[in-house]
Amino acid sequence: MLKTLLKQIGSYRTAAILTPFFTGLEVVMGVLIPYVTSWIIDRGIAVGNMRNVCLYGGLMIILAAFSLLFGILSGRCSAKASTGFAYNLRDAMYRNIQTFSFSNIDKFSTSGLITRLTTDVSNLQNAFQMLMRVSVRAPFNMILSVLMCVFINYKMSLIFLVALVILGTVLYFIISRTMKLFTQVFQKYDDLNGTVQENIAAIRVVKAFVREDFENTKFRRAAEALYKLFVKTETLQAINHPIMMLVVYGCIMALSWFGAHFIVGGELTTGQLTSLFTYVMTILSSLMMLSMIFVTLTMSAASGRRVAEVIDERADITTPVNALHVIKDGSIDFENVSFSYNLNRTGQGENASGLPVHEYAINNISLHINSGETIGIIGGTGCGKSTLATLISRLYDATEGYVRVGGVDVRQYDLDTLRNNVSMVLQNNVLFSGTILENLRWGKEDATFEECQEACRLANADEFIEQMPEQYNTRIEQNGSNVSGGQKQRLCIARALLKKPKILILDDSTSACDTATDARIREAFSRAIPGTTKLIIAQRVMSMEHTDRIIVMDNGRMVGFDTHENLLNNNPIYQEIYRLQTQDTGDFDE
Repeated sequence: MLKTLLKQIGSYRTAAILTPFFTGLEVVMGVLIPYVTSWIIDRGIAVGNMRNVCLYGGLMIILAAFSLLFGILSGRCSAKASTGFAYNLRDAMYRNIQTFSFSNIDKFSTSGLITRLTTDVSNLQNAFQMLMRVSVRAPFNMILSVLMCVFINYKMSLIFLVALVILGTVLYFIISRTMKLFTQVFQKYDDLNGTVQENIAAIRVVKAFVREDFENTKFRRAAEALYKLFVKTETLQAINHPIMMLVVYGCIMALSWFGAHFIVGGELTTGQLTSLFTYVMTILSSLMMLSMIFVTLTMSAASGRRVAEVIDERADITTPVNALHVIKDGSIDFENVSFSYNLNRTGQGENASGLPVHEYAINNISLHINSGETIGIIGGTGCGKSTLATLISRLYDATEGYVRVGGVDVRQYDLDTLRNNVSMVLQNNVLFSGTILENLRWGKEDATFEECQEACRLANADEFIEQMPEQYNTRIEQNGSNVSGGQKQRLCIARALLKKPKILILDDSTSACDTATDARIREAFSRAIPGTTKLIIAQRVMSMEHTDRIIVMDNGRMVGFDTHENLLNNNPIYQEIYRLQTQDTGDFDE
C-alpha cells in the first residue's frame, strides 16, 4: 500500500522534501527563544543590565523573524505537496478506472468508487500534510526541548519521563481500538453514498410511487449507522485530551515544587525555571500533536488501503501484445461458449459462502453469423441475451470457448479497434450533459455536422431534433432528463451509427419507441447500412419478424436459430412467445 501511495507524490517530491527541512529550521529557531528568555531574566533584569536586555531582546526578534520565515516557506511547500499528492491520487484512480472491464467495475460499487475519489483522498491529503509538518515539528520540538531541559537541569528533566510513559500507554490504547472502527466507518460511508446516489438517480420513480417516506427512512438508517460508529470512535479519541491536561498540570505542579527548592538551594536560577515552564508546555503540546498524528494516521490507513486497491487493480481485459488492428468483416462465430459472472480471475467460481459455482449466464453456445446479416435475439428476462452480446465486444471475456469476429478470436484484437468496429447500444441508455451535437460526437469525435444529421435520419431522431428551439445545439440535461425515453434511445442509436461499425448491436434499444418508429428505424438500417452485421435484442417478435434469422434463448442456452417462419413451425418456445404476444397478454417471461 505505502509503495503505491508514495509513487503518487511524483513531481511534487521536491516540495515534500523541503517541507520538513523548513519545518525543522522553524522548530530550531522556536526552541532557542525560551533559552534566550532565561538570559534576559538572569543577565539583564535580575542584575539591572539594560544593555543585555536590549541585546538579547534583539536576538529574540531575529530568531522569531527566522522562525516566521521558515514557517511560511514550510506552509507553502506543504500546501503544494499535499494538494499535488491528492491530485495525483485522484488522477491515478480515475485513469485506472477507465481501463476497467465490466468485471473489474463489478468489484467496486459506484458509490464506493465515489467515496474513494473524494472522502478517502481528502483524508490522505490531510494526513500527508500532517506527516510533512506536524510529524516533523512535534517529535523534533519535543526532542530539542527535552535536550534543553537536560542541559539546564537534568534532575528536573526526569519529570518528563513519567509524562511520556503515561501518554504513550494512553495512545497505544486509543490507536489499537480505533483502527478497526475507522475501517467500518468508510464502509458505512459507501452505504450512505449508495443510498443518496440511488435516490437522486431515481427521484422521478420515487415521486411517482410516493415513496419519499420510505427513502427518508432508508437514508436515516444509513446515516444513523454512520453516526453510531463515529460516536464510538470519537469517544475513544476524547479520552486523550483530559489525560493530556492532567499530565500537563501535574508537570507544572511538579516543576513549581521542585523548582522552588532548587532555586533556594542555588541549583537553578529564576530565568532557567521560567524557560523550563516554557519547555514543559512545548513538550506536552508536542505530545498532544503526536497523539493527533496517530489518530489521523489510523483513520487515513483505512483510506489508504481503499485508494491503493483501486490504483493497484489490474484490468481483466487488456490489449494483447502484437494485437491486430484490422477487422476483415462483420462475421461472428461462437464456438462452445460459456460464461459465468461469478467466476473469479483464477477460473474458480465461488458464491457468497465460498462454495463452487457451476451456473452459467450462457452455456455451451455455438453459432455462425454471416457478415451483413440482420439477426434477432429473443427470450425471457434473464435468459442471457445481453450477456451474449457483451462477449462480442469484449466487455466481458468468455469463461469457456471462443468468440470470433471477422474469423479471428476477439482476444487477438486491439481493444479500441474491436470496440470501434462493434458498436453497441446498451439497455441503459446514457446521455451526457452538453448539446445534442456534443453527445452525438461521442460516437465519432471529428464527425461533421452532415454526418451527425445523416446518423439522426437513420435513427429517426431528426424529426424531434428539428422541432427543438436550438435543434442540434439544444442542451441535454444531466442523464438526459429533458428528453423522453424514446428520444434518448434514438439519440444513442445515432451516436453508435457515427462509428460506421462493422457490427451494430441494439440491446432492447427501441423498447421505448412506438411500433411505427421501430419499423422506420429497421427499414432505414436495411437500406443504408446493408454491409453492417446487425444484432437486434428485443422483447417484441414484431421487431425481428423481418430479420434474416432469429436466436431464441432460454435459461442461458440457445434453443433455436432460424428464420421467423421456420421457428414458428418447429420451435415450441418461439411459438409460445409469438402466441402470447399476438393473442394473449404479451408477457412471455413466465
